[in-house]
Amino acid sequence: MTTLEKKAALDALDALESESIHIFREVAGEFDRPVILFSGGKDSTLLVHLAVKAFAPAPVPFPLLHVDTGHNFDEVIDFRDSIVERLGLRLEVAKVQDYIDDGRLVERADGTRNPLQTQPLLDAIVEHRFDAVFGGGRRDEERARAKERIMSLRDAFGRWDPRKQRPELWNLYNGRHAPGEHVRVFPISNWTEIDVWRYIQREEIELPSIYYAHEREVFRRDGMWLTEGPWGDARGATVESRSVRYRTVGDGSCTGAVESTATTLDDIIAEVTASRLTERGATRADDRLSEAAMEDRKREGYF
Repeated sequence: MTTLEKKAALDALDALESESIHIFREVAGEFDRPVILFSGGKDSTLLVHLAVKAFAPAPVPFPLLHVDTGHNFDEVIDFRDSIVERLGLRLEVAKVQDYIDDGRLVERADGTRNPLQTQPLLDAIVEHRFDAVFGGGRRDEERARAKERIMSLRDAFGRWDPRKQRPELWNLYNGRHAPGEHVRVFPISNWTEIDVWRYIQREEIELPSIYYAHEREVFRRDGMWLTEGPWGDARGATVESRSVRYRTVGDGSCTGAVESTATTLDDIIAEVTASRLTERGATRADDRLSEAAMEDRKREGYF
């Protein structure tokens, strides 16, 4: 990368950062009870970092909410807890396992719990009366997310209707909502995966270790490298040790790794730049259920 290209990249990151911080401050001024959805993944960690910058030296004025599937990677949960403790943040956790234990939800035959997160999420929003819910969705991830506005209205049942999206001209955001409704807010909508990694490098943001290449016992299924865990085993597939890393983190049953030797941020940036698949398209089995899998879940109240 030439000096001019590096300067252009930095200028672009400054503009993206400024837009995101503006969105955080707008929401803090317009809503009563915002919350940040936080999984410990790179995008939600970026949200927390931006929120800290938006309100420094004051503390972040709203809590974090994690919808815990119970099928998370240990490294990610440890990281989640460490960042909450380090920054002195309040963490609310809605557990899918609690819903399975008391019969409100039933375990799926395929073992994945990603679709089961919707009800605990909606119940937590109602219980805590959250009126603005920050998410780390980006438009480059998936076609349904590309339809989202930065402020996305959800009805009293948490459902998303793409036909009721509001225009957002000149960075003017409409957060008006009726009692019982809430707004999902996506401050990094205009970021790309490569923007996220370059910003993480610039800001020296700490991430869970599974984002970097490491040796892991994995098996091949549906074109992805999966790992065994409480969500299931290889069921006849050959388990082997490979150098892999995760481009995204989620429910262990449906989140695949990619073969990689990228142990530094420079390596990861080069790898992502050369990739022709989005992170979700490459590593999330739940997005392969149908052409409209993500949009169907969003209509039901998913992230």
